[in-house]
Amino acid sequence: MSERHGSEQPISYPPGFAAIEPDRRALIVLLHLASLTPARLGLLALSHPTATACLHAVRRGAAGSQADRDRARSMDPREAADRVRACGAKLVAVGDPGYPPELLDLHDPPAGLFVQGRDLCELAPRVAIVGARNCSPTGREVSRAIARDLALAGVCVVSGGARGIDGSAHMGALAGGGPTVAVLGCGIDTVYPKHHRRLLEQISREFALVSEYPPGTPAEPFRFPARNRIVAALSRAVVVVEGALGSGSMITATHALEVGREVFAVPGAVTSALSAVPLGLIREGARMIRDAADLFEDLSWLPSPPSDAGSPTHNEGRSPRGLSPDEETVWRVLGAALTLDQVAALTGMPLPAVLSTLSRLELRGVVWEAGGRYERRFRPRLSS
Repeated sequence: MSERHGSEQPISYPPGFAAIEPDRRALIVLLHLASLTPARLGLLALSHPTATACLHAVRRGAAGSQADRDRARSMDPREAADRVRACGAKLVAVGDPGYPPELLDLHDPPAGLFVQGRDLCELAPRVAIVGARNCSPTGREVSRAIARDLALAGVCVVSGGARGIDGSAHMGALAGGGPTVAVLGCGIDTVYPKHHRRLLEQISREFALVSEYPPGTPAEPFRFPARNRIVAALSRAVVVVEGALGSGSMITATHALEVGREVFAVPGAVTSALSAVPLGLIREGARMIRDAADLFEDLSWLPSPPSDAGSPTHNEGRSPRGLSPDEETVWRVLGAALTLDQVAALTGMPLPAVLSTLSRLELRGVVWEAGGRYERRFRPRLSS
């Protein structure tokens, strides 16, 4: 599923828009102005070909809201640039060697990005993994496993740093040795969500945090859909793992289609609200994948996965090695999440025996319990 649906022509910034230091400082001020969206700034740049000229136009009242005109007049560009450096970030302006050219596929590419960590052009190729914040335990494990195997093959995992699927994808990539990039929907110095502080600090230290928003910008709901377009455009492909109707994962998939990126989806149970977006995307033509092995097969440009990574998964119908007869019996009925009573009914085993067997399978790491139901743990399927 890679058809380009967008009809708007991408904005093209004039050459040298922020090539010299005064223009770079002016651009930082411009990026503080909420009413001057990337699309509006791009249009302003057509008649005012440098960031300094755009800032002068705003201060004269030719663009921006009254509040932003007042803010532009009151801000000192040198102090704004100092605040960026003080939080350990750098401005990567359009036209800079480190500006990802993929973003220019957007109809409203950001005029500049704030980056903590490594040069984004070093962290490639890139695949995005996105999905529900309120994800299921299985969705969390699937996203982590796919991200881990991508990272083991040297593919950079891009996501939005949010709780749920995003955070699991970043964690999986780090478990595989990285790389990973988190695109924030807030200022580059703002920790959101708070409980991801250590995760975001590690990503910043080892790989890269990215935001189009300057330091001090709070996390607000309207910023996240805008953030999603950058997640999509940075990536060669987007993988959707769970998402309810109207969720941000659908927005990211739509952005991906608009800029000609491949979209893949991990299927789920038709009875689950979290399967709405992946199943809908598959019905509309997105490729269905079960794990990283499917993604490697479908995207021939990806590096080959490590030959010893992973093990056969339950999706192939093969049980883990070394199970006792009772463990084998219980494992085979867990094709779906089942209660203790359901497992007992399907196996014909007494409840105490079922509970004991499930406990052993949990200790072996091949089964887990979530919400009173037992199911097989997801295992990557990379070896043939």
